[in-house]
Amino acid sequence: MGALRFVPANEASWDDLQAILTGAAGRCQCQRQRLGDRDWWYLPQGERAAILEAETHCGDPRATETIGIVAYDDDEPVAWAAVDRRGVYGRVRGSPVPWQGRTEDPDDDTVWAIPCTVVRKGHRGQGLTYPLVAAAAEHARARGAAAVEGYPLLTEGKKVIWDEMSVGAVGPFLAAGFREVTHPTKRRLVMRLDF
Repeated sequence: MGALRFVPANEASWDDLQAILTGAAGRCQCQRQRLGDRDWWYLPQGERAAILEAETHCGDPRATETIGIVAYDDDEPVAWAAVDRRGVYGRVRGSPVPWQGRTEDPDDDTVWAIPCTVVRKGHRGQGLTYPLVAAAAEHARARGAAAVEGYPLLTEGKKVIWDEMSVGAVGPFLAAGFREVTHPTKRRLVMRLDF
């Protein structure tokens, strides 16, 4: 690996982001978490991509908002993390899993979330999610978040397909200082970093 750097998605090009989002991630276009399962399922991939492009403002460094970060290894785009206010993620808000045993307001705009991470094929298995999660948390903090959450899986050392691992593994969240809030299912944790 060369020099790893992270930029807000609006400072990356659309082509760079699309180079990361291949395979299942390309079909998803990082919209399943935002739209929720039902709306996402019926939306064509091209429309998912159009929504993502509008929300990231890729190629517009003057944009005041964006919904994620892009990682570069030297000048090569290698990873993406979605990070935004928790309330915009329909799948998080609509699922009972993250809210088991919790009484807080899901629409609290001071709490952000990192619901999805993607490492580009050919760059996986190099530990990139560790600095990616830390950089996404810093992105949220720098934009006024009081806290940021993640919803990673316990892998128990087993290889897991990307469709499941798009939420990340527990290790990178622990390394970035997140703590467990709840353990709502056998494999899923809700983790949080308060600033």
